[in-house]
Amino acid sequence: MSISTLTKVCHTNDIPKNEMRCIALAEKNVLVANTSEGIFVADEMCTHEDARLCDGNLSGTYVKCPLHGSRFDLATGKVLDDPANTDLVVYDVSVIDDNIYIR
Repeated sequence: MSISTLTKVCHTNDIPKNEMRCIALAEKNVLVANTSEGIFVADEMCTHEDARLCDGNLSGTYVKCPLHGSRFDLATGKVLDDPANTDLVVYDVSVIDDNIYIR
């Protein structure tokens, strides 16, 4: 995969282990989570209502929405708990020279 087909999100040092941050990109905002299972990138907004998931709780690869408590698996995007019923968009992640990229 050519680096020219990827979008740089941030540096790995920007996201401490077992934490997540919202990052503003040119065309969208994303959530970046650095877990013991790896680095995951997803859309930052809950699919139920407009709530920033980076303001919620991270437990392993699961993120819990701060507004109504829906949980999502950042590895797959699958919604795990109501009231959300639409999966979260997740992105393919590449780490190159300690920089996080998505396709």
